[in-house]
Amino acid sequence: MIRGWYTAASGMRAQQWRLDAVGNNLANVDTDGYKKDQASFKAFPELLMRRMEDDGVYLNPFGSGDMAPIVGRLGTGVELNELYTNFEQGAPKETQSDFDFALDGKGFFTVATPWGERYTRNGSFQLGKEGYLETKEGYPVLGEEGPIRVKANNFKADTEGRIWINAAYDDDPETMVSREGNQWEETVLLDTLKIVEFDLDRYLEKQGSSLYKSTEISGEAQIVEADRRPKVLNGFVEASNVNPVVEMVQMIEVNRAYEANQKVIQSHDSMLGTLINQVAKLA
Repeated sequence: MIRGWYTAASGMRAQQWRLDAVGNNLANVDTDGYKKDQASFKAFPELLMRRMEDDGVYLNPFGSGDMAPIVGRLGTGVELNELYTNFEQGAPKETQSDFDFALDGKGFFTVATPWGERYTRNGSFQLGKEGYLETKEGYPVLGEEGPIRVKANNFKADTEGRIWINAAYDDDPETMVSREGNQWEETVLLDTLKIVEFDLDRYLEKQGSSLYKSTEISGEAQIVEADRRPKVLNGFVEASNVNPVVEMVQMIEVNRAYEANQKVIQSHDSMLGTLINQVAKLA
């Protein structure tokens, strides 16, 4: 009966991990570029149960017979296998802001931080005080040539992630009237967004603020080759890939599984208490 306590307790602990993942997903359902966490579990080795002092031979009115002494298999609990990030594509949301970008496909933007390069799917950027394209936290967005420095109303990005500036109006962006007119006949390629990929992106480590860090298992960042680059959508951001309805259903499942394991422990405790009281009476 004591084994049942440990088995049920491991089930409760597993549901706690799952509940933490679901709660974090629901808290970030409106965070641009957020990718949901998922927990996977594995069972402890099963035990083969058999009747003690039983060779399987029994007597009947017609002689002897054979009956397998094996009762069956007994599970011994469950543990967390891994907590990983699901990088399923989120829906694009139009913002009409020149500083917003979304990736349609696999890949990550690269940003410079005090701790080195970090990677993100959140393309909600802004123009910094010094004219650099930055994240909301002030980290510069990197192009293949380094930090990208632009002027308001005087740059645009194509679907390949190339940043173009208007040569004719580069010194006086206030004179621009329309991005669609002949003002853009003289354009200069400024840089290309540094979009990277990983061998195993599910093993990237979350750093907060929608940033990811490479690990030994994920492999180092590699610039995506031109024929495999994701489509860059300027004026859009990628929404979270969290489905709140699915997460709420999972939360209900977690609560019910947790309560079931609680009842198992309570039942074992009640049976053990009854056993002890009966032994005390016999003694």
